[in-house]
Amino acid sequence: MISAEEALQRLREGNRRFVAGTRSPDPQPGGNGTAEQEPIAIILGCSDARVPAEFVFGQGLGDLFVIRVAGNIVAPSQVGSVEFAATRFHTRLVVVLGHTQCGAVLATLDELRQPMEDQSLNLRSIVDRIRPSIAELMQTELRDDPESLIQHAVHANVAYAVDHLRHGSEVLEKLIQNEGLRVVGAVYSLETGEVTFFDDV
Repeated sequence: MISAEEALQRLREGNRRFVAGTRSPDPQPGGNGTAEQEPIAIILGCSDARVPAEFVFGQGLGDLFVIRVAGNIVAPSQVGSVEFAATRFHTRLVVVLGHTQCGAVLATLDELRQPMEDQSLNLRSIVDRIRPSIAELMQTELRDDPESLIQHAVHANVAYAVDHLRHGSEVLEKLIQNEGLRVVGAVYSLETGEVTFFDDV
């Protein structure tokens, strides 16, 4: 088991390699799937096809426990998945990974501007998870600046998910208090390939 700080450093270094276009030093070849997994980090990220966590962080097979869902939302199944990996594999770093121009966040902003009557209940369940994190932004001057609005909305959505994981699970709270678990937020730039981490969430 490695510490959250060491895992975070590995992710930073891996992302620098990704941005520079260089390979990981020791890529792991595919195998028969019988080896024990020892993920260094749990990544709760968006399902967007342009944000594959293993590539973005320059990691190999078995290095990351990845949970992907539109809008990197936190619902009971995502919390349970994080709890599972943190307890079963003793992984000590959780990263909520949002990204620029997130379609689910954009859809939620559209819904706040003009509610859709015929939206499916399944899609609405995603929008409703994002809405609390960004609704207040629509009451500010950001509503007249679409580019800044989406940037702030993506950050706010990640912060909301981080807070939910930190304070919405008794299992994770105990691991944070007693076992060195760390939950951080990050945003991936589709434009540059860079991941910006932040702890002020």
